[in-house]
Amino acid sequence: MSELFDHRPRLPGPSAPRAKGRRAFGETWWGAAWVDALEQRARLDANRLPRGRTYARSGAVGDLALAPGEILASVQGSRRTPYKVRVRVRAFEPREWERLLDALAAEIGHTAALLDGELPPGVADDVRGAGLDLLPGPGELQPRCSCPDWADPCKHSAAVCYLVADALDADPFDLLLRGRGRDEVLAALRARRHAGEAPPPAAGEGPERDRGVPARDAWRREPGPVPAAPHVPRHARRPTVLAADPPAGSGIDADALRSLAADAAARALALLHGATASGLELDAAQDLARRAAAALPTGDATTEPRALVELAARAGMPARELLRRGLAYRDGGAEALALLEGSWDPGPDAVAPGKALLGERAVARRNRVTLGERQLRLGRDGRWYPYRKERGGGWRPDGAPLAAAAEDEVGELETGVEGRSR
Repeated sequence: MSELFDHRPRLPGPSAPRAKGRRAFGETWWGAAWVDALEQRARLDANRLPRGRTYARSGAVGDLALAPGEILASVQGSRRTPYKVRVRVRAFEPREWERLLDALAAEIGHTAALLDGELPPGVADDVRGAGLDLLPGPGELQPRCSCPDWADPCKHSAAVCYLVADALDADPFDLLLRGRGRDEVLAALRARRHAGEAPPPAAGEGPERDRGVPARDAWRREPGPVPAAPHVPRHARRPTVLAADPPAGSGIDADALRSLAADAAARALALLHGATASGLELDAAQDLARRAAAALPTGDATTEPRALVELAARAGMPARELLRRGLAYRDGGAEALALLEGSWDPGPDAVAPGKALLGERAVARRNRVTLGERQLRLGRDGRWYPYRKERGGGWRPDGAPLAAAAEDEVGELETGVEGRSR
């Protein structure tokens, strides 16, 4: 039976649910304007929109891919395979684009803001002055989903429509979905701006030669103020959508390529916010574990999330093994990852504190101290990394490492290990 008629619970989605009590969709002017157009003007099924909001808040929707004229996303329903959603936005005709660009170019302040990468709310008035609207009106949104629900929209595509508001909060330029991309629009505005500047020299006169500035004058010139640091965005921008998927047989996975691009954008943003490592210092195995750690939910991961399962499949590795590596890297980085499979011999004196942590009956072997289903592994950094035994054998990381402790601190650290074991 189709999901339309049954009431099976939705499977966990690829995104974290929105926190309870969080603000409504649309935090910025453009995001709120999108939601208003979605609910008041686009004439979509009013019965499906509330269910779409619930789906959007629950984390059912994967990353959005916004391209000129369409929005793509996968949405997790009650079936194991996510549904594919495509929301088309009516593209402006070439003559409409000319009117729109002429209207934008007529307002010098707005043109300058656009060329600086900003989209001020006043642009909406410029566009309406040309008889157009960046926001969707009746019949200008065409949601389509692979689910069996024929409603327009279904709850899955409605969820995608609501999350466009979050995209606009991060980058209002995504409103230019009317058939042309950002670069094309900005190039057209630059051309109009240059057309209004001084005319070129008459034929035969030749261009005026730039004589430059003498070095002594440049040296004596008073330095200007140091430019302000550029604004650091709160969220990583989404990678550019591929104009077309790679051809069959090319060996290139479009989803994997988009995932790599999104990961690179997130690392670049972390560096802007002060991170000291970019991930480029890692080898291939360590970087795979880092990406697996990023795919894990917060807290204890007892099952493999879908993003990690897909990553494991592309890496040719069992998902359970990649989960162990992701947990190790999340808890202790490269040092914890090295302890996952390897061991070393620090000597009996070095492992004595580990035996004190677990109890007198604990057995020490090289850098590992074991008691029942609990184990501590001593890293070369002097910290103890907790493990617990899995069903069916094997050991898995069990939380952040414990610092090396003096004898009077053993009781406190033992309490920490007990808490982890529960």
